[in-house]
Amino acid sequence: MEEIMIEDSFVDFYCEEEEDPASTTCADCESDNHETRTDGKAVCHHVKTTVYNISHELVSQPLETPVGVMESYIMINCRKEETLQETTDTNHSTDSSNIQEMQNLKKQRKKTYLEGILENLGLEQYHREKLSFSKILGIDEKTITDDPGEYKSNVPMYFLKKLMMINVTARNIKGALSAANLSPSELDVNNAADTPEDNFDDLFDSPITDDMFNPLDIITALFLCSDGFVQQELALKMSMCQFSVPLLLPNCDTKQCTLMLWAMRDIVKKYRLPDLSESKGFKEERIVLSELPMISFVRLGKCSLSKSEILNKLLSNSEQYHDTFVHRNMEYGDSPRKISDGLTEITWYLPYGNKNMDIFSEPVAIANLHGDIASYETQYSFLCHTSAAVFVFFDQLEPECKLIPNKSHNANIFLVGNQMNESLTPDVLKKIAKKLNLTKNNIIIKTKQTNDGHFVKCLRKAVSSVLTNPGLKMSVEQMAIIAHELGISVDEDSPECQAGKKHAESITAGIQDTFKFKEKQFPLQGQIWKELTFLEKEEFRLRKLGSENIENYKSDIKIKKEEQRKKQSSYGMSEVMRRFISGISSKERGYFLKWMRMNLDNLSQIKLCGLRELYKEKCKDSENKQEIKEIDQQLSNSTLGTEHFFREMGQMYEASLYLPETDPSRQQLQHLPRLCAQLLLDGFFLELVDGDASNIPLRWVSDVLSQLNDLVSPKNKILVVTVLGVQSTGKSTLLNTMFGVQFAVSSGRCTRGAFMLLIKVSEDFKKDLNCDFVVIIDTEGLKSPELAQLDNSHEHDNELATLVVGLSDVTIINIAMENSTEMKDILQIVVHAFLRMKEVGKKHKCQFVHQNVSDVSAHEKNLRGRKLLLEQLNEMTQAAAKMEKKEENKNFTDVMEYNPDTGNCYIPGLWNGNPPMAPVNVGYSETVYELKKNIIQVLGKCQSTSNNIKEFGEWINSLWTAIKHENFIFSFRNSLVADAYMRLCTEYNKWEWEFKKEMYTWVTDAETKISNFATAAAKTEISDLREYMTLLKSEAASELTKWETMILENLKKYFEQPEGHVYLVEGYREEFTNSIKSLRRQTESSVFNQLTAAIDIKQGLKELNKIRATYTEKIEKSVHVLIDECRKKKVNMTDRELDESFNNMWAETLHTFSPFAQQTLNVFTSVSLQLQKNISPKGGHACELLSEKSLQDCGLEPFTYTPKGHRENIQHKLSGFLPVKDAVKAKQEIADSITSACNDCVGDKIVRKTNYHDTYIQEILHIIDERLNKTDVDTDIEFEVSLKQHICGFAAREFQKMHEDFIEENDPYRRLQKNKEKFCADFKDVFNKRDQCQKKAEEFTDQCLKPAVEDFVYRSLGLDIVDKMLTREEFSTRISFQYSILLNLISKRDFKSFQSYIFSYEDFAKLWISDRIKESFSSESALCEFEDRHLQSCIDRINAAIEKAKAEKTDSLKTFVENICKELGDKLVISQEALDSFMVLNKADQDQFAHWLNKCVMEMKEDLRHKFKDIPFETKLTHLRVKPQNELFNRVIGCGKQCPFCRVPCDAGGEAHTQHFASLHRPNGLGTYRWTVSKKLCTNICSSLVISDIRFRCGETNDQSHPYKEYRKIFPDWDIRPDGSLEASDYWKYILKKYNKNFAKAYNAKRADIPTCWKRMTKEQAKESLKKAFYIK
Repeated sequence: MEEIMIEDSFVDFYCEEEEDPASTTCADCESDNHETRTDGKAVCHHVKTTVYNISHELVSQPLETPVGVMESYIMINCRKEETLQETTDTNHSTDSSNIQEMQNLKKQRKKTYLEGILENLGLEQYHREKLSFSKILGIDEKTITDDPGEYKSNVPMYFLKKLMMINVTARNIKGALSAANLSPSELDVNNAADTPEDNFDDLFDSPITDDMFNPLDIITALFLCSDGFVQQELALKMSMCQFSVPLLLPNCDTKQCTLMLWAMRDIVKKYRLPDLSESKGFKEERIVLSELPMISFVRLGKCSLSKSEILNKLLSNSEQYHDTFVHRNMEYGDSPRKISDGLTEITWYLPYGNKNMDIFSEPVAIANLHGDIASYETQYSFLCHTSAAVFVFFDQLEPECKLIPNKSHNANIFLVGNQMNESLTPDVLKKIAKKLNLTKNNIIIKTKQTNDGHFVKCLRKAVSSVLTNPGLKMSVEQMAIIAHELGISVDEDSPECQAGKKHAESITAGIQDTFKFKEKQFPLQGQIWKELTFLEKEEFRLRKLGSENIENYKSDIKIKKEEQRKKQSSYGMSEVMRRFISGISSKERGYFLKWMRMNLDNLSQIKLCGLRELYKEKCKDSENKQEIKEIDQQLSNSTLGTEHFFREMGQMYEASLYLPETDPSRQQLQHLPRLCAQLLLDGFFLELVDGDASNIPLRWVSDVLSQLNDLVSPKNKILVVTVLGVQSTGKSTLLNTMFGVQFAVSSGRCTRGAFMLLIKVSEDFKKDLNCDFVVIIDTEGLKSPELAQLDNSHEHDNELATLVVGLSDVTIINIAMENSTEMKDILQIVVHAFLRMKEVGKKHKCQFVHQNVSDVSAHEKNLRGRKLLLEQLNEMTQAAAKMEKKEENKNFTDVMEYNPDTGNCYIPGLWNGNPPMAPVNVGYSETVYELKKNIIQVLGKCQSTSNNIKEFGEWINSLWTAIKHENFIFSFRNSLVADAYMRLCTEYNKWEWEFKKEMYTWVTDAETKISNFATAAAKTEISDLREYMTLLKSEAASELTKWETMILENLKKYFEQPEGHVYLVEGYREEFTNSIKSLRRQTESSVFNQLTAAIDIKQGLKELNKIRATYTEKIEKSVHVLIDECRKKKVNMTDRELDESFNNMWAETLHTFSPFAQQTLNVFTSVSLQLQKNISPKGGHACELLSEKSLQDCGLEPFTYTPKGHRENIQHKLSGFLPVKDAVKAKQEIADSITSACNDCVGDKIVRKTNYHDTYIQEILHIIDERLNKTDVDTDIEFEVSLKQHICGFAAREFQKMHEDFIEENDPYRRLQKNKEKFCADFKDVFNKRDQCQKKAEEFTDQCLKPAVEDFVYRSLGLDIVDKMLTREEFSTRISFQYSILLNLISKRDFKSFQSYIFSYEDFAKLWISDRIKESFSSESALCEFEDRHLQSCIDRINAAIEKAKAEKTDSLKTFVENICKELGDKLVISQEALDSFMVLNKADQDQFAHWLNKCVMEMKEDLRHKFKDIPFETKLTHLRVKPQNELFNRVIGCGKQCPFCRVPCDAGGEAHTQHFASLHRPNGLGTYRWTVSKKLCTNICSSLVISDIRFRCGETNDQSHPYKEYRKIFPDWDIRPDGSLEASDYWKYILKKYNKNFAKAYNAKRADIPTCWKRMTKEQAKESLKKAFYIK
């Protein structure tokens, strides 16, 4: 604020309203006033204030007193010892209360008048901290709220919200003001019940109250509270609405005004001059640079005419009236102006080029000053100096008027009077005209007889006469000079704006030819970048491969790319780029970039105008393809914008990454991504797709987004909205209107490529949208004329559509109704893109926007149209699905969330009339607002593809990489999809293992119960074994159903969770559901088989156990007889004599036993029967083959497959030196693999020392069938039968021996003989009456408990080991397993290991797993922990059982022991034989026995602990019921399918997957393939072959040549994805390079020709490529 030095002054304040018709003269001071007393005299509110000793901190405090209200104010700060002020009211003296109030208020700093107004408007916070662009763009709750609320403070933001959406009703301020300020009469309008005593006085009340705001006050307040960029946007939007914009902005506190030059800088207008009418050309320029005549309209004194309304009529044609200026007859236009007096507004009339429609044939600027020129001489003087003519409106003009004459200007003065009183006579006018040197033509009088139409016609005639010979034409930019001379500030004078301008002009001032400038200053983005683009796409597509070796060709491309990057680096940084980077690094970067954009647009407009006309002509003839290409090139070259500078910056950065990290040139550019990220946060756009080169600088974009992620983390969640449509259908305008953003929309700047902007979501709205930012992506138009004539235009459109659809959460499909043919084309492109995204797990939401549909009933009328559209979309979906080979997609809704009723929006045309004078159609703004609300609501329900900015960067990278492949759909798999798939597999594996573990435990417990059935340890009352089996199977079925349901529910919940990108793997849901059901079926079969076997074996032992019990009982009786006999002799017998007596008794008793011979089963017969059942469904020939050879003769020697037929023989012989498939070798390998698996199964059964059961051979036959079904090898029935005979013969032989051993072991006579020594010892103890308690306790512990506890520990340990191993990352999923194996292999540096891995993968994997298990449990403590835990749990159970048995107070030791056994019977298998043996001759005391038993149990614990420690880990593994190595192998080996070309194993999760894929394919040479002529190992990789034109032949193709590209026709269940990173297979490239000689020797071939770039590969690169291939973070 300026310092004011005033000793003694009077300050006059008065209120006036320019458009108030009722005006009288003050009764006291003769001045105008607008309130009349009851006596007819005017009330004076002029307050004379004498101010003493004003300090330099004077605070200006104008009166905020409404008309008709009287108050006194303190207006200064004074020294406390001095008198403050004397205030004299010319009407009344100040009363004592007012004086007291003044004294109370003096201590506080009073708000200025302006601050008080701004506070009422809720803008006080923006008076100093200006309203920024980011603030008004932010998305909050008010974004989708129509109600402005109940407070006046909401009105400015409500106005701003509507203005940003270019809504011409923005100035119609309703809402809060309307609700709060209705007059009593208005409030009672809806009251239907009239009261008898109606008060009619309120009908005469004014509807305008003192606290209502004039729209001009709101506009002025917003401009005063906004920064330069918001002011520009306000002016631009107001101009689009055909509102007048501030030219001179007043500040009522400082009494200063500002020329709003910067605010109007962004307004670009198009119009047609008369001389361009024929050619239909137009002129387009920035309005502040246009030198136009300006006609100004002012008021002197009071005027009953509404000047602003007259101007609106002047500028409107008869068909369409528009309120350009705010006037008194608008809603709230008659509210007293509080801060907008002195506001000078400007608008422009621009011709259309049609004399029947144009009001003026020449362009003209119209200025309008609000307020009396007597009060605003500075503004008036400015207008006089800058206008061609000034029209002065008045009611009464005194002859001695001194204000109008101004000799220092050349403006033509026109007097416009309204004959309201008789004092305005011709004589008076004559005197004034003479004094002012005016002619009759310069005076226009509206008489009482003149209507508005005629009056406006006179005004137009006067204006036209001025335009005929304007005399003065001046641009707004030139007006700044006049403003400076008159002491008017200019908004552009701010230091930041001037610094930005200077910086920008240092770059743009020297540009003469944009093409030459770009060629010289931007060498990196020219031909080099386009060549790099070609090389990048060719590296994937291999279109020009010809007959060259693929890997050599790709290696050459890689070298060429590096050369191009080196070439880029060689240029260094140009001076222009140095200045540009300096500009965006400065604090005034916002102004700098704005100046750059405006200056560059100005340069481009002139050049583009002529080229566009030429382009139009050439496009009429489709034969001019070459010329069109050349003009298109010129158009591209002539366009110069800030995006070209940023593009060059990106290329500089990418090129620098090829330099060493310590290179200064690289280091000086490392800050650029962060700089660009900050610009994104500031509201500037980022170019995603370079529209000129049709490429993305992936590393640049990724690093910018990575830096952006770092800047905003953890608030980094985003949702993405994109728009797609035909070119020039208003996509950018739609986004600008919807979100208030600033995508380029001028006619010379059709969007090329794709650009993204960031919009912040307010804190209170984040919970609704579940994101921190909304990303808006604008794209170039599909089917653009620039590209339509070019050969690859369709490909370009497909690439762009696929990219933006892939990135977006909501896609707006913009369709102009007049382009129905092009609509079909764009829909076809879009459907392809949506289909592709659905295939990678994204089912998008889309909104169809039909532009230029103006009928109010459009939605209803287009019901049939929507139905037709859906039919077309369905047809296109089917066609696209057929092309993409995904024919299960029948309808558009299969690939897209689309509702025909809610998914279509009909938007009227943008303009309400004919531009350039047409305002934006209010229907357009309102419909776009409804669309915006709908989209925000849809976004709120979105599960974002890329939850945060970093993941968004990954999507861009992976999508664009995938798009570079021609066959997109089968090549897409990015880290997010891979991560989501890994998470799903990991979760599924956890559920699967929990299920298996639970069922293992259940089966073990069931087998324990079966073993204890009908013994002392039995837990069931059921006596029939078959009945018990039925019960157990029923329980098993319930348990299985429970777990199946639980896992299916887990899967459902998993896909319902919001995190983890689960929707990306939605396509795998059915596969995993099927895997769960398959798991249940397999487990059920296994459980039932185990139960059946256990029951049958138990039943088989029933007779033997009965005989054994009989034998024991007879022996016990004989011993008792012998004891009695010996005691009768009454002599002491020595041990020898006792032994002799016992032996005689033993021999005699055994002689009395009936002879028993257990029937031995012929296992071969049983196995043959099962084999026959298995083979018989295969047909008669299979049965004949089976009968040709006896099973006893099979399995004696290792299985060897011999070639069948002439063809197999030849192939087998040629395979050694030709690249032909060796069927013999393949069959031998699969036979060896199956034999190994079956041998392991046989071994597991034998080690358990159980009896044979038919389920064992059934299990083996199931393994064979399953493996044969999975194999890719073409096996015939002869092979199958011979292999089954071999395996069954071997198994039968082993099972026969196992059965015989079991029979021998369980022979009653033999078991009795084993106990002879024990019986003898017991006999002597009883005879000698020795205390047996300790001995029997030891015997019970050693014979009954100890084996049971040891068995329990071994039954439990297997699960513990698997659990422990599953905590290791390598066993979490198959992909992790593969990664770990390969990483381990490369670290070992052992060729033999690689050879074993490639040719005997399963054997290698089993060995590797065993090694990992041994490694994990190499230390004693690792396993001891588990052993001790289970041991302790058993001891605790035993001690508890003893205590419980003691508490029951049984009468016999037998009952006591049986109670203990019963308590333990559900966990421990207690041998009934050992128990029976223990009870023989047992005379121990129960209490003493219990005492010793407790001690023995503790000793047993220590014995077992030491025993476990002493047993080697490998030995323990053989004792385990659950074999950890087998469980882990089955978990990670997967389906066992191998790539049909390179034999790499499938990585897919779940058992029931229908598509096989591998993350890492390898060179075919590693699979023995070699070139026919040279015999050299092949370097081609199938992930490259499937995108080439090379062909293959194999048995599946009947040796016919078939293209690799169509491999799915031959192998439909394999998904061989092209190497997305081009580096994934570097691992195997490195291995082949390193062991080239070894592989050649091993395969009897010549060494491969290693491509050049392979030779440079390092071990570190190979390891890094593994991470990329398996998406390991």
